Amino acid sequence: MKRWRALIVLGTAQFLMVLDASVMNVSISQLVEDFDTDVTAIQAVITLYTLVMAAFMITGGKLGDMFGRRRMFRLGLIVYAVGSGLTAIAPTLWVLALGWSVIEGLGAALVLPALAALVAGAYRGRDRATAYGVIGGLAGAGIAVGPLLGGWLTTYLTWRLVFAGEVVLVVAILLLLRWIAPEPAPEQRIRLDVVGVLLSVAGLGLVVLAVLQSSSWGWLQPRNPPFTVLGFSPTLFAIALGGVLLVLFRSWELRREDPLVRFGLFRIPPLRSGLLMLFSQNLILLGLFFVIPLYLQVVLGHDAFETGLRLLPVSVTMLAASMTGPFLGRFASPRTVVRIGLLVLFVSSLWLVGTVKPELDDLSFALAMALLGIGMGLLASQLGNIVQSSVGEEDRSEVGGLQYTAQNLGSSLGTALIGAILIGALTAAFGNTVAEHPQISEPVRQQAGIRIEAGVSFVPADQLSAALAQTSVPPQEADAIVESYSAAQLDGLKVSFLATAGITLAGFAFTGHLPARRASGGTGRTGGSGRTPKAEEPAS
Repeated sequence: MKRWRALIVLGTAQFLMVLDASVMNVSISQLVEDFDTDVTAIQAVITLYTLVMAAFMITGGKLGDMFGRRRMFRLGLIVYAVGSGLTAIAPTLWVLALGWSVIEGLGAALVLPALAALVAGAYRGRDRATAYGVIGGLAGAGIAVGPLLGGWLTTYLTWRLVFAGEVVLVVAILLLLRWIAPEPAPEQRIRLDVVGVLLSVAGLGLVVLAVLQSSSWGWLQPRNPPFTVLGFSPTLFAIALGGVLLVLFRSWELRREDPLVRFGLFRIPPLRSGLLMLFSQNLILLGLFFVIPLYLQVVLGHDAFETGLRLLPVSVTMLAASMTGPFLGRFASPRTVVRIGLLVLFVSSLWLVGTVKPELDDLSFALAMALLGIGMGLLASQLGNIVQSSVGEEDRSEVGGLQYTAQNLGSSLGTALIGAILIGALTAAFGNTVAEHPQISEPVRQQAGIRIEAGVSFVPADQLSAALAQTSVPPQEADAIVESYSAAQLDGLKVSFLATAGITLAGFAFTGHLPARRASGGTGRTGGSGRTPKAEEPAS
């Protein structure tokens, strides 16, 4: 039992990192009310949290190499607790964004790369596969507990108690930190590449920001942007500028002796495929976990606790499936397990399309969510071990940074992209329905068209009805507009689920270089041909 004490500490930290993101997703409606804002603003706060983690995760891994992984693990937990405490007392939306999105995000960017490296350093062979299965399982437990705990507290007390409780949990982890053996000091002095940090953060930030704002700015034709570029929306220009900065980042890194990212690592096929799959997995999961609560709360009117209950099947099955990694490794290769997981995800996404109706079919929805959890759990049972086992000990921290960068970049783009697809599909469907509705007169149709062109928010139909009651629109036409809006909401949700199904299919293209042999009980390193290149082979 003594050998698993480090895993208890590290697994609890992993659970903590996942917990509050799932709380925020089921508390969207309450956050909108508490801060007198709209869904798009909360979407931005959620996206910013994962974006900060994605942008600084590689830096966090490098700091672990410089000053020690356990030390950065401790510092990250302290920063995370400060952010949690500030979030718990946040009086305004910008303070919420500062405490949760920025400070907690920076803390997590220090904790997670160190966590991945500490797990890999503490265990070998089948123990390592077991450890990563447990870490994935505890991430699933965070997803399981988050909606229920957050939903119950949000509905009957306040969501703020979750963040206050996180401070207490961090203190408990810090008290048990001695269970993690200190690693040896770095053999050579490592310097932080500040220019690389700035280029990577700016590039990633611009890309994600542009995708997030695409629903309100417009992709090409300007809808409601703060400015235009040659008469066009700034969305594609911002994405292009972000891409240029990332190209400059790569060029800068290739010329440095001590780069922030050694791009030679991407020559290791299992590592490259594993990172792409982690990106895809989190894009799908966080995109769905943003859209599904909107369906349950905004369209169907469920409170946060009822939403948490309906998310329970995905959480439970994800937890169970993610713990099966060592068992499945006896019968199938990681590549096979991941492909089965993708197939299950594809089927569940299509199933969810069929469940989007004005009234929820509880059994069908629960089965679709349970299937979704199985697919996610199968991926989680394999990918962490694939990534960390593809390199040697000296590369653990850097690869841990890459691992969580891929995950959180997928998370931020998932929330931003699937949210933008939802709003875009809602706007298009609402505009088409209003234009064709026989009970809406031409003057009202023109007035509605102007408002739709300026941008549509995802709000309860009752809120739209109340707003129309304050205008001069005749009651019969107001009812027709509300009816059109309700139908457009369902259409937008269906398009979002179809988009996740398409992304899942695209994920099959990234599986070709995943390990094709069952893991052995030796070193725990696997590759497409049973081994991977030595850590020294990928030159910087």
